[in-house]
Amino acid sequence: MLGRTAASLFWMSRYQERAQNITRLMEVAYRGAIMAYDGQAEGHHWQFALACSGAETGYHEKHDELHSRHVTNYMVFSKDNPISIRNCLELTRNNARAVRTGITAELWEAINTTWIEFCDTSPQSVTQEKLPDFLAWLAQRSHLFRGALLNTVLRDDGYYFSQMGTFVERADNTARILDNQYWVLLPDNDIIEDGSSERYQWSAILRALSGRRSYRFAYPNAQLKAFNIAEFLILRREMPRSLAYCYDWLADTAEDLGQFYGSREPSLDLAADIFKDLKEKQMRDIYQEGLHEFLIDFIGKNNQFAHQLCEDYNFA
Repeated sequence: MLGRTAASLFWMSRYQERAQNITRLMEVAYRGAIMAYDGQAEGHHWQFALACSGAETGYHEKHDELHSRHVTNYMVFSKDNPISIRNCLELTRNNARAVRTGITAELWEAINTTWIEFCDTSPQSVTQEKLPDFLAWLAQRSHLFRGALLNTVLRDDGYYFSQMGTFVERADNTARILDNQYWVLLPDNDIIEDGSSERYQWSAILRALSGRRSYRFAYPNAQLKAFNIAEFLILRREMPRSLAYCYDWLADTAEDLGQFYGSREPSLDLAADIFKDLKEKQMRDIYQEGLHEFLIDFIGKNNQFAHQLCEDYNFA
């Protein structure tokens, strides 16, 4: 496969995953804003979405205050925000169009229709009352993309590069959200009062990573606890957005890619090493190492894997 084809498939999936991640953060912010309790700073929930997405600096360069309307426009519709949902969907479509003959009709239809319908939506029409429905529509379109990819695409090198784009982005998103909020996940915070800001932030982290309900299944007899939440989102492989789950997929997919080409590139070993480290680690080891330090190290390793993959297969 040509390097530019591999790059388009990798970034097509990566940008679609990013759009879904931003959508989820906006859903959490909106939910928090309408359920805010006394004592929370005004705009706290929108600040959470900006900070966890890495868009905080860019937003404050354009706006002096936190306002739901400004945050929505910046995170969803802005052409000036590199990670806005609009830009992510456009880049998803551009990369898919570059390999139009290499993806299925169902996958192209899911991508193209999403972009067309998004462009037909006026930012002014998405009022705060209509925002939840619009975010739900965006989430459904992301699920349609993922379903079309998994159910119609041939399991060849193109599929493998696309999968890698998805899980590199997913792992990065999970690690950055956890690092942004790492201080509320330290064991010292396990004993807190109901209604505290820490308890809200625990719920917000789980919701931002689609883990609020599945946490209850994984820990059926336990209340929300910092230790359990951190373990759930880092080491539990049954959680689809945990770091361990992402690298379980990446290590397997790298192995499949190596077998497909009949060669073992450095990125394959790097993915295997990262997964092995996650599989063997205990949460207490991570706390002893330092949660923040562990997450920063993981983000660096994840970026290193992505760069090595690009180098091994001649794409950027």
